[in-house]
Amino acid sequence: MNWHERFVQQAGWTRDLRAYLFERAGVEQARRVLEVGCGTGAALTDVPGAAARFGLDLDPARLAEARIHAPGAFLVCADAHALPFPNGAFDVTFCHYLLLWVRDPLQALREMKRVTRRGGAVLALAEPDYEHRLDEPPALAPLGRWQTESLRRQGADPALGARLADLFQQAGITLLETGAMREGGKRPSLPDERKLEWAVLEADLTGFVTAADISRMKKLDAEAWERGTRRLSVPTYFAHGVV
Repeated sequence: MNWHERFVQQAGWTRDLRAYLFERAGVEQARRVLEVGCGTGAALTDVPGAAARFGLDLDPARLAEARIHAPGAFLVCADAHALPFPNGAFDVTFCHYLLLWVRDPLQALREMKRVTRRGGAVLALAEPDYEHRLDEPPALAPLGRWQTESLRRQGADPALGARLADLFQQAGITLLETGAMREGGKRPSLPDERKLEWAVLEADLTGFVTAADISRMKKLDAEAWERGTRRLSVPTYFAHGVV
């Protein structure tokens, strides 16, 4: 599984939204910008303007890739629950498909608020709600249930997206704008995207769902795309707040 390819795919889904929210947050005028949970740098590399870019992740291997894909960024291996930066260090702090994976998302948001200067912006650019994943035709509905349960077993909160606005308010971040991405969170309509989507599904489901069931669903999925009856969407939420 090539995780950088997956992160680039996710960054593609949110590119227009990121551009809009970065403009609203004044990223081009910022001096210092932090991405919490930067992974391999797929979103960090697209930060506009001349700001000093900082990225933080808990996985040293992913940070090693980020050094290649986001050259010039200052990268730190640390935990989102205890950011190793002083109060008010950044003009804009953001995350992208992160909060569902952290043990305590409220604490992570409180830390993002702490390291953001007064008047600065905190952005959560994409947090999915897999409990409302839509798969059509109906024969493919088990995929959503299986992936949701698999994410829980991995320690994620697959329904976090629906709680994102409440979490911002609990963290004391003044919410300016929130909502769901109009196109939904997943649109793997091209063959290469569908191949990558299945690589993720197989990584999630192997050992939890039988190989025969995975193979059967993969065949049904391919047939539905060929007939033009396939629909796949995961509601994915964003939030823009100010400190």
